[in-house]
Amino acid sequence: MIGQTLGHYRIESKLGEGGMGVVYKALDSHLDRPIAIKVLRPEAVTNPERKRRFVQEAKAASALNHPNILHIYDIDQSGGVDFIAMEYVEGQTLDRLIGRKGLPWPEVLPYAIQIADALSAAHAAGIVHRDIKPANLMVSERKLVKVLDFGLAKLAERAEADEQAPTETFKPQTEEGTILGTAAYMSPEQAAGKKVDARSDIFSFGTVLYEMATGRRAFQRETKMSTLGAIMHEEPPPIGEGVPPDLEKLITRCLRKDPERRVQHMGDVKLALEDLKEESESGKLPGRPPVRPERRWRHTAAMAAVLAVLASGAALYFFGRSRVQPPVTSWVIKPLTSFAGLENHPTWSPDGTLIASLMAIPAKGAWIST
Repeated sequence: MIGQTLGHYRIESKLGEGGMGVVYKALDSHLDRPIAIKVLRPEAVTNPERKRRFVQEAKAASALNHPNILHIYDIDQSGGVDFIAMEYVEGQTLDRLIGRKGLPWPEVLPYAIQIADALSAAHAAGIVHRDIKPANLMVSERKLVKVLDFGLAKLAERAEADEQAPTETFKPQTEEGTILGTAAYMSPEQAAGKKVDARSDIFSFGTVLYEMATGRRAFQRETKMSTLGAIMHEEPPPIGEGVPPDLEKLITRCLRKDPERRVQHMGDVKLALEDLKEESESGKLPGRPPVRPERRWRHTAAMAAVLAVLASGAALYFFGRSRVQPPVTSWVIKPLTSFAGLENHPTWSPDGTLIASLMAIPAKGAWIST
């Protein structure tokens, strides 16, 4: 479709595609601005249910006016092609930003707060997204998050609706069946084809938060059916080190199987994330991963080895010195005077340079004192 025109939108390039449609970058010739055009696949046009969901996406999203939700400009048909004209965002989807080890948790918090705020607004309007996953979360060059693709959104039943009515699902199309949403990020009730509400989005949000923190999918298995089984009956692997305990607890609460035991409102999730962000910015949360026990043991052993070497050196030095015999001093006696006789009562002169004494000199059989 490159180069073609849909209404007053000229298709310029392909941006991506999903299970329901293809997204192109286009130019709005009326307002002279870039936009994104999402069109249904040709084989999907004849499917009334897919087309209904396509229109529902536009209506649901266009009812929301939120900075973190992609704006819908128009829904139309041209030359037999159904399309939605949407806000164009320069950036990357979150699944391309998450590395093997996840995002540093100080970066996780700003993204998560924006997503939670957008979903809180959607839920307040009675809209359940039903397909929250990293590929449906766009991050702009200015780190602004946009929630995409309300194609599976469903207006929540009003109070007077039959609370026992099951969620509308589709008949199996393959041996594993077709269930609305993306398997790895579904809630247990969604995977089981039960009635869902805003708490289903909270579970899906928890899986995204888990992946942002760890770089791993919480329930990914080899097949779609085994993945759905893990979602309904298994717990995700421990998050591991480097994540604040309060953030880990919040993720755990979002991923509880029973919706009644899960966090009940996305607004509460947002407030908890904002508290964690404030603590992080104030330095109250740890900034570095804790030392692993084995690393701590190695560190202690290394310090002990260094101390042992120093102690050994000191001992060798001390005992080595003790074996060396001090030099023997030879004393030489020299007379202070050459006078014959006896010297008595020697004493230093006042200036300390002479010695004075009483002397007895023999004279004709007697001693004379001088």
